[in-house]
Amino acid sequence: MSRTPTGRRGATLSPRRVTLADVAEAAGVSRSTASLALSGRGAELRISEAVQDRIKEAARELGYRPNIVSSGLRTGRTMTIGFVSDTVATSRLAGDMIKGAIEAARDRGVLLFIGESEGDGKLEHALLQGMHDRQVDGIIFASMYTRRITVPDALRTTSAVLLNAVPKTASPLPVVVPDEVEAGRTAARVLLEAGHREGVHVIGAGPGVRNVPRDSVAAVERLVGIREVFDAAGAKLAGGVRCGDWQPEEGFAATRDLLARTTPRALICLNDRLAFGAYQALGDASLSVPDDVSVVSFDDHPLASWMRPQLTTVALPHYELGRRAVDALFGQIDGTPGEGSVHRVPMPLRTRASVARAEVS
Repeated sequence: MSRTPTGRRGATLSPRRVTLADVAEAAGVSRSTASLALSGRGAELRISEAVQDRIKEAARELGYRPNIVSSGLRTGRTMTIGFVSDTVATSRLAGDMIKGAIEAARDRGVLLFIGESEGDGKLEHALLQGMHDRQVDGIIFASMYTRRITVPDALRTTSAVLLNAVPKTASPLPVVVPDEVEAGRTAARVLLEAGHREGVHVIGAGPGVRNVPRDSVAAVERLVGIREVFDAAGAKLAGGVRCGDWQPEEGFAATRDLLARTTPRALICLNDRLAFGAYQALGDASLSVPDDVSVVSFDDHPLASWMRPQLTTVALPHYELGRRAVDALFGQIDGTPGEGSVHRVPMPLRTRASVARAEVS
């Protein structure tokens, strides 16, 4: 019967881990010199570039990997961070938020632990406690859509960042959110630059900032930006229809009700699902987009590019939000939080085919 490389029947030989002492011996330097060079402190302590290069080359050739556990004992860092969300992780729309955070963490040599509460308060508490039990260096607390939240007590004892969430009461935690006010300005400019100064209605909320769905930060801020640009141009929104839930059926019903009273020249839908419903109501009324009614929207949901005509929309920057949250978190961890506690991420315009120039009467 053949024997394993250990000489013991049924046993396997695990490869020996390359140690810092192995690297030092291969490079012909002391262990402390090798440690300083590989930790990036070589120049600081006047180790020549030639010696540092020799140490790094030895580490590469041997396949040396630093011992994160022992390093963590020295530095107080575990090189892990947590990401706790409500439904972001399983949402196709916001999946890029996770991707951005993962890639930003990977660039720093950090692992990201992800947990999802599905809106369950007990599960959320358990997830946050689990992150603390694993001694993560910090936590990103994320929401699927921008909303006001009560900051969990578990976030008050660690470095943490709120992503797509705004605290209901004053909090020292950094906040990373889309720049919804500027997004509103962008959507308004699209219509004004196409000559639409009259007959513009909002679908989803408004036209005043008080007539919005409860706790909808996006609705309030988008309306602030829209009204600011229209006011500056000496123009005025013709009206707005509040929708309790920004889904296609709500957009359809709101637009159908609007058409029973008047024929708009343009619609600003507060998200793409509402716009999808608005398209159906306009079609049922034998009105064409954009020849009869121009439409501009927000989010850049995947369906925006499948609608016919394709929908002009202001995109939610999910990937950039995830990356920015990791940057802001490490600002907290490293004690260099930077200027301001609210980080607003630009929302880019996706110009497509749903806006036409207004006819001059």
